[in-house]
Amino acid sequence: MLTDAQCRTATCTEGKLRERLTDSGGLYLEVTPNGRKRWFWKFYPNGKESRMALGTYPAVGLTAARKARDAAKLKKDEGFNPVHARQLDRIKQAMNEGENFEQVAREWYGKKSPLWSPHHQTRELRNLEKDLFPWIGKRRIAEIEPVELLQTVRRVEARGSLDVAHRVLSTARGVFAYAVASGKAGRNVAIDLKGALTPHKARHFAAITDPARLGELLRAIKGYKGGPIVRAALQLAPMLFQRPTELRAAEWAEFDLDGALWSIQAKRMKRTYDGKENGAPHLVPLPTQAVTILRELHHLTGDGALLFPGERGKGTPISDNTLRAALQTLGYGSEVQSIHGFRATARTLLDELLEFDPLMIEAQLAHAVKDANGRAYNRTTYIKQRQEMMQRWADYLDKLAAGADVIELRRA
Repeated sequence: MLTDAQCRTATCTEGKLRERLTDSGGLYLEVTPNGRKRWFWKFYPNGKESRMALGTYPAVGLTAARKARDAAKLKKDEGFNPVHARQLDRIKQAMNEGENFEQVAREWYGKKSPLWSPHHQTRELRNLEKDLFPWIGKRRIAEIEPVELLQTVRRVEARGSLDVAHRVLSTARGVFAYAVASGKAGRNVAIDLKGALTPHKARHFAAITDPARLGELLRAIKGYKGGPIVRAALQLAPMLFQRPTELRAAEWAEFDLDGALWSIQAKRMKRTYDGKENGAPHLVPLPTQAVTILRELHHLTGDGALLFPGERGKGTPISDNTLRAALQTLGYGSEVQSIHGFRATARTLLDELLEFDPLMIEAQLAHAVKDANGRAYNRTTYIKQRQEMMQRWADYLDKLAAGADVIELRRA
């Protein structure tokens, strides 16, 4: 075994390219003609000789070299190639150095957001900038503990925004997942917080599904004393049962009244970024009652782009609050019936009472097929069947509005 004195006085024999002074356990000191001294450890992965550099003498002394050898040997005994393990450690250290939560989060957002809808982009960025960055943004992401993240998210919870708190935690989970995958953090601490927040109950849009009560509402809408533009929107909402935003911002260019068809642009639909950019329009067959309402409305707003322009100008549609307030005026508050709730109204009665195929109803609602294979192979739009369904639905609404006898829903 070597001594410190031997290491200090070691020289390379004249004429040799290098001199090797053996210690023990595969450790040796290599000396070159120019006097440079380096430590190496010889080992045999898979029966083939290899060596690992442990540092330069005297920066790494004899004792330190032996400790480095023992650490490398332990890695090998654990089944790792010590050279590869050290390279990985260096990569992680280089990537982690100086990277805080905000830096990683913005990198994550930059890579992921192009695939999101504008609404989702806005919400995720708001979660980061409003509720995460102020508290843990400057912390090194590899050092953040679960309790720190929990305290941060509970600040959102404390202001009574339970659903927002869960969304903020979901955003953090995405950032940490990216950090783990890219070697910037050792684990996803957000996963450790599962069940730590107060559960929030999903809120469903209020919807009337009793035929008699729906008839009362339809009569109230027909007698609406507000403006004709809002009355037309109220009449079409239960008849066509599209999402409020899709209805409010409808454009005349999307309508073929002679062909009784409404083609909603893909970019206005509730879809992924790719679906908005490359997807087909959503086709809505128009019953004769809807065509009549639209032709009358065209006399009022047909000189502009929008069916339902707001009071601020023809370039801006009426707001959600406009329709909400209109229903409120009729005595139907948001806890009784919402504009979005007309979708649930139609979904329930078309299935349970008029007995239409649920697949046709889902197609009319523009709901995605749940199964991944279904999304890949099912291109059916049921357009002919939906034409019949929409006409029967409009006729049925007319009967309810007229006070005709109604059939009670089947009970499971």
